[in-house]
Parts: sequence; C-alpha cells; structure tokens
Amino acid sequence: MPIRPLPPELINQIAAGEVIERPASVVKELVENSIDAGARRIEVDIEQGGVRLIRVRDDGGGIPRDELALAVASHATSKIGSFDDLERVASMGFRGEALASVSSVARFSLTSRQQGEDSAWRIDVDGGRLQEARPAQHPPGTTIEVRDLFYNVPARRKFLRAERTEFAHIDDLLKSLALAREGVDIRLSHNGKPVRLLKPARDENAALARVAEVLGPEFPGQALRVEHEAAGMRLSGWVGLPTASRSQADQQYFYVNGRLVRDRVVAHAVRQAYADVLFHGRHPVFVLFLELDPAGVDVNVHPAKNEVRFREQRLIHDFLFRTLHEALAQTRAGVSAPMAEPSVPLVAAAGGTAYENRLPASGPAWPQASSQSRLSLGVRDEPLADYATLFGSIAPPRPSTSWTPPSGNEMEQGGDVPPLGYAMAQLKNIYVLAENEHGLVLVDMHAAHERITYEKLKNGRVTANLRSQMLLVPLSIAVSAKEAAAAEEHADALGEWGLELSRSGPTGVVVRRIPSLLEGADVSQLTRDVLAELAQHGSSRRLEELENELLSTMACHGSVRAGRRLGIPEMNALLREMEATERSGQCNHGRPTWVQLSLGELDRLFLRGR
Repeated sequence: MPIRPLPPELINQIAAGEVIERPASVVKELVENSIDAGARRIEVDIEQGGVRLIRVRDDGGGIPRDELALAVASHATSKIGSFDDLERVASMGFRGEALASVSSVARFSLTSRQQGEDSAWRIDVDGGRLQEARPAQHPPGTTIEVRDLFYNVPARRKFLRAERTEFAHIDDLLKSLALAREGVDIRLSHNGKPVRLLKPARDENAALARVAEVLGPEFPGQALRVEHEAAGMRLSGWVGLPTASRSQADQQYFYVNGRLVRDRVVAHAVRQAYADVLFHGRHPVFVLFLELDPAGVDVNVHPAKNEVRFREQRLIHDFLFRTLHEALAQTRAGVSAPMAEPSVPLVAAAGGTAYENRLPASGPAWPQASSQSRLSLGVRDEPLADYATLFGSIAPPRPSTSWTPPSGNEMEQGGDVPPLGYAMAQLKNIYVLAENEHGLVLVDMHAAHERITYEKLKNGRVTANLRSQMLLVPLSIAVSAKEAAAAEEHADALGEWGLELSRSGPTGVVVRRIPSLLEGADVSQLTRDVLAELAQHGSSRRLEELENELLSTMACHGSVRAGRRLGIPEMNALLREMEATERSGQCNHGRPTWVQLSLGELDRLFLRGR
C-alpha cells in the first residue's frame, strides 16, 4: 500500500481514540474549556448517561463569529502560540484537539455569543463535516451540544458501560473539578432531573462545605487543614486523619496548579508521610493543591492531560513528604474535633470545637505525674535499657512535679480540664476509662503506651549519634546502571544514615558499613531497595523505615501489657503522656489508641430525651 496523507476526518477520529474514552471524557474537555473562558456558572445536562446528549452551557467570554470554524479545527487554540507558551502552560486546555476530536465522533453543535455583541452564532458538525455558521438566540457565553456519541464508530460504542455507570463517571468528574474551582457555580442534571448543585464558595468555610459535599459530611470533622509555603511552592488543602482512612484509594484528590493529576512521585510521598500512622491496607483521604511555577511542571505528557512530569522531582517529593509528615505529627490524642486556626502557618485543623486541638512542642501545660506514678518507666524499662547502647538515652528526662489526681467534683467546678480528662477506672485490665469535658474517654493502654515508647525511641535515635558497623568483608552487589549512578550521587546522604556504599563499576556497588540497628538484616536486598527508590524518586526512606520497624518491635515488647492492673496515678500519667506525644492517636501499627463518647452519644444509647 502506498504512503499517503490521511483525511482530516480520520486524523480527528484517531485523536479521539486517545482523548475521548467515554462520555465523561467529553464532559471534562468541554467544562475545562468553559473554565478557561472565565465562566462563573456552568450547566451540564446529560441524557442516557451522556450517550444520547451532553450539553454544556456557560457564561464565559464567548467565541467571535469568524473563529467558530477554527474552534473545531484540529490543533487550533487560543491558549498557546509558541514553544515558550507550551513551557509555561497555565490553562486547563492547550492542545487544540478536544473539539475536533469530539465533533468527529458525534453530532456536534456550538452556539456562542461574545460579551457586548448583539447576537449569537451557531455552527453544526456532523461526523466531522462542518456546516456554515448561522444566527442564533443565546445569552452571552457558549453552549455546546454533543448528540449520539460514537454513532459513527460503533466499535467504540460497544465498550460503553451501563447508563448509570457512565453517569456516575460524569458526576465524579464534576465533583473533582468543583473542588479546584470553588468560585464556579456548577449544576448537573440527568434525563431532565437536577442531580447536583455545587454553589460557589466565597470564603474558606464555604469551600470546606463544598469539600464536605464531595467527600461526605463527616470529612471536615476528621481532617487537618494544611497550609505551607517553601522553595517557591505552596501546598494547601485538607488531609484526613488516620482514623478517617478508607479501604480503597477513591477519595484522593491532588491538584497541580488547579489541574487534577495522578502521579507516582506524589503517591509515594503521601504514602511515606502516612506510613507511621495508617493501618495496613488502608488508604488516606485528602484534597491537596500544589502551586508552583508553571515552568517547573510539564503538563504535555499525555493527551488526556491527567499526568504531569516535575522538573525538580526530588524537591517536590521532599516538600510534600515533610509538609504532610509534620501535619500528621500534630495528631496527638485528645484531638477529637479539630478546628481551623488560620494563624497557625503550617497546619491547622478543620471543623468542630474541641477543648484544645494543638499542644506546644515542649509538651502540655497540664501538671506532670510524679516519678513514683510514671507508667512503665519503672515497670517496663528493663527491655528498653538493653537498646540504649545503640543510640544513647531513650529520651531526655522530664521535670518531675508533685501532682495528685483531682477530686471528684473538680470537673464540676469549671477548672481547666486536659483533653483526655482524668482517669476513673480500668476495664478488664485492658482499657482506661476517663472523664473529660465532652464525656467518656476510652483508651487502649497497651496501644497508647506503645506509641509513647516508640516516639521516645525515635527521638533518642535522632538526638544521639547514629552508630554504624563495619562489615568484616565488604559486600559486592550487582545493580542496574541507574542504581549505581544513584549510589554515587547520594553517597554522602546514605553515609549519614550509616550505610557506606561506593560504586565499583558501571553496574556494581560495594557495601562497607551498615547501621548498627540493622545488624543481621539482608544487606543485599536492603541496598537494592534503597537504590531502587533513589533511582525512581530521587530520595529514599527505606533505611529509616527498616529501623522504625525494629524500634516498633522494641516498643511493642517494652510497653505495658494488657492484663496488668494500673493505679489511678499511673493511668493519669499515661493520659498526660499521650497528650504530649506526637501521633499518639494511633499505635505504631495504625490502630486507634483512644475513643471519645460524647454525652449526646451516651444519651442516644439509653434513649434519653426521647
């Protein structure tokens, strides 16, 4: 067969195969065009899941009559005009393929009226054949109708799912766009019936209400507000508490300069930030917005524009990890209903009215237990003492203050009450029962003390000199060329963690020293895991994760066990330690350490007030 140019209609249908996967893909392209046109109100009407009709109406700037034909031409756009523009894309669309692709696989019409013009104009495209523009009645803005999707590509139509499934994809898409464009009024109807109305948000409370409409009404009370700027980047949004995790990653929204993306670097950074607090097999919930110079991110990676490539991949990864890691460190026990505090620069919590949702870094202001009543340090310190030689003192000594539990009526006298309240009793030698301002607090004493001990061990490792051990015989390991280059590039950073590597050739490294804590580990596999992460993400926490696993085991064996009887002073000492310890809302394995039952919840259990 001779080489010959393809007809424009076939070119557009080929492009549609990449851009238009299902009705939701059409809605995405049309709504993003409306957003780029400056629309403040967007109406989306769907029939039969989008197969019969997709109509998108906006109040944006409109299209001039003499540009209507260009609007549906392939590779024609008003958003970029040079390679420099492509390097700094700030609009949602830029490729100039969407309308041409859609109009080649459906019956298409476009009606538009510019602001200030007296009349509107309409063009129709049927299977890629453009008709002449004609006058029409239309308010300022644009309406696009897409009928009989894939009518001329029956093979594609066979792959569409049931009407309900296709509409669900459209609904999910509009919710994700609404999170990023909180000032835009978005309305959705299906088969003539209104389904969703997302009103514009004028302030942060309204924006949080829109988030609650998308992720569920319980999310604001189980989320932390994140706001952080550094190195020319800004991260904002909400991250769910570990207790708000889900069995699947279906409520994770990450936006780069307003564009929803899926990225391995981002996913890896988030996963590492939650590593210490999330139960195995669970997935965090978050809505996060990353803003950076458009030149620092390449959005021209995939025709669907849902993937990006960061130019400073390692910097992005470290910025995300450190910001989220610090945010989650504030999840101390006692934070049952966080509330927003804009004055806190790094992280503030969202929703609710807790007694106190943030404690100073130096510990709580509540009186500390005396040395005689301190939990475990006189009961279970013996196993931990054996490890002190590896990294010095487990934790700096805390000041001892004379303190006795409050009398029974102190709660009624209106004095300051700690977030976890005061201990009342112990249930089955497993759970501590305490009373605070909100009602009843239940604490799993082993899980809580395990987290306290674990954090002290980690702090002791950080504050002491990290010790390493020289291998009697250096170990040679074969790796890929990319991993060998990563070992050479990051040799100093690895040395700070006690892992001494040197490159021995194009595809080989030699291990001479390992961290003392990891004596007995599989050095070959450890090295390969570390270098694989360095090669892919530009950073690795594998060494730290392995050490943390060992410290977690130490903490588990060195913590007070279920079945041991505690006195009231010991129980109160545990509560005060929990309030002062980072991430104490979960144990080392991600299980919750405490539960709050409010008076209202207790009343409902006993049908009081009904």
